[in-house]
Order: sequence, then C-alpha cells, then structure tokens
Amino acid sequence: MTVKTSQALLDVKNAGRSFGGLKALTDVSLYLDKGELIGLIGPNGAGKTTLFNLLTGVYEPSEGQVLLGGVSIGGMKPYRINRKGAARTFQNIRLFSSMTVEDNVKIAFHQHARHNVWTTFLRLPGFFKGEQEITKEALELLKIFKLDHLRHEVAKNLSYGNQRRLEIARALAARPKLLLLDEPAAGMNPQETTELMHLIRWIREEFDLTILLIEHDMSLVMGVCDRIYVLDRGMLIADGTPEEIRSDPKVIEAYLGQEA
Repeated sequence: MTVKTSQALLDVKNAGRSFGGLKALTDVSLYLDKGELIGLIGPNGAGKTTLFNLLTGVYEPSEGQVLLGGVSIGGMKPYRINRKGAARTFQNIRLFSSMTVEDNVKIAFHQHARHNVWTTFLRLPGFFKGEQEITKEALELLKIFKLDHLRHEVAKNLSYGNQRRLEIARALAARPKLLLLDEPAAGMNPQETTELMHLIRWIREEFDLTILLIEHDMSLVMGVCDRIYVLDRGMLIADGTPEEIRSDPKVIEAYLGQEA
C-alpha cells in the first residue's frame, strides 16, 4: 500500500454509493497526489464508472467524502466540479455530434471567457477580442491532437479514433487540474493505443495534470501509470505499482486471470 502525501489533489475517504438496496461502491478510499497518473482497473461491473460518476457529480456519495484540492465536492453539480478543476471523458463518447470539431472545443473554452453577458449581447469590442482568443486556443489544442485539418468537419463524421481524441481535447479545453479518462483506448487498434499512451504521458507533462485512468487494455495501463487501484464488486482489493499489481494474487484471481 502506498502512503498519501500532503500533495494529494484528489482524496476519497470511505466513499460508498447505493442504489436502493444495491451497494455499487463500498468503503472506497483512494488518493491522487498532484502530478500522478493513476490507473483504475477491474472486471466489468466492478464499479469503476460509478466511481467516476461520484467524482464528477453525476452521483452523490451515499457515505464518505470526496475532496478536490482539500474542498469537499460531494453533492456538487457537475458544472461546479468542472469549474473547480475536474474534467472527464466518457466510456461512450459524448460529443456535440452535429457541431463542428472546432466548435466542440470552443464551447468548453467559453466557461473561461473574460467577456460578460452584456459584452456578448451588445457585440462590444471585448466580445470579438475574446472570441478571437478562444478560436486561437482551440486551434492550438486541435493541432496538438492532429485534428486541426478537420476543424470544420461535423463531429459525427469523424472516425472513432478521432472522436476519442476530440473528446480528450474538449476536456482539456476546460483547463482542468484533474483529468479523468474513462476507457480512452476503447475501439482503438494497437497502433492507435500506442500513440494514445505516448499522448497521455505528454499531456500530463505539458498541461501539468493529474490523471485518473479507467482502462481494460493492460498494455496501456501497465505502460503509463505510476500506481494502480483495483476494484472488484464495488470494493478496492489492491493498490500499488504496476509491478506489484501484476503479481498480486487477489488481482490475478479477480481480474488479470481473465486477460490471460
């Protein structure tokens, strides 16, 4: 077991979530130090996405605490948690499918826009200056993800891999401190997964991010994560370095044995 430091950006303390009489999460405690890249693995139905929903305000904890930067976010609306510095992607891609690639990213930047409602409504000079800045930032982000040449393409017309990249780019446009990636390699071929692994590493360094990653592709998880938490039936059964997790008998029995 690893020891939490004073640098913890995310601190989950004995969190649980029930749906009627069904306990989806039980007594989950985990933390992410600032700058860490942490994996969250487990078999289907283990509670991984439920935990993500707890961390981002989709669900409220039935018990326990969730702290982001030392502030309790349990029960906050998702948009408030987003503004406090947590952004996520989804297992099933959620883009504004009828909007362009560029507009999907710009809409996330707008929550940080400097111009106010009246400046926008009256189309004052500050509005146009702000829009130019947002467009510039959006194009810079799209270039990083090699999507700038598709800026005018409607999002639903992109390939699956490019939709994944666009979703990550849009999450980054929210300028998060904590980025939660829910199965980003789903549907990608081995070459795309390798490129994604390098991209995730680069994103952490370039954007000074802390990242929590749900993923079933063990080559990606073992290749990119500093530490890994393992969920099974709504409970944490292990945490440690990739080497420790790979050889943990409980993890092999509950999950990794399925991957063999």
